[in-house]
Amino acid sequence: MNPVEWIAAALGLVNIALLVRRSMWNYPFGMAMVALYAFVFFEARLYGESGLQLFFFAAQAWGWVLWVRAGSGDSQVPVRWLGNFSRVVWLTATAALALNLGWVMHRFTDASLPYADAAIAGGSIAAQILLAFRRIENWVLWIAIDIASIAVYVTKGLWPTAGLYVVFLGMSALGLREWIAAHRKQP
Repeated sequence: MNPVEWIAAALGLVNIALLVRRSMWNYPFGMAMVALYAFVFFEARLYGESGLQLFFFAAQAWGWVLWVRAGSGDSQVPVRWLGNFSRVVWLTATAALALNLGWVMHRFTDASLPYADAAIAGGSIAAQILLAFRRIENWVLWIAIDIASIAVYVTKGLWPTAGLYVVFLGMSALGLREWIAAHRKQP
């Protein structure tokens, strides 16, 4: 077993637990986690997900800044829903990104599971941006991504990461519930 993968998984558990609580302190743990996972996924020839970790690192830093500004000194940030038109735009753009990335990886690399890898990468990019903007729909996307990720990681024999994503799945469902409840309590 890869000890780097185990450390990344542990950092991921802390990260998601803090996200569910809407704590801006999730970001340092997330940045450390994605830095380690870049190496884990590259070794597994999941190039889309390896490259995605570079995006995640930058997105985590950006999200941290946005959440600090939105929190106004409070450790819990306010959340809200997207409008219907915005949902259609996000879904269309995410599908286009995933299909194009999958084709590129299939055509030009020796990527393992290029279309599944690309779907997870494309969905993750959209979910991470929605998370930074504190939109509740990010959790719906993360739930779909977690389910797909579990299947891919089991297929690749990345057992600690598959286990982490089972926990992520449960915590994403909890995050969705908590953020909906928090939205209802907001003025």
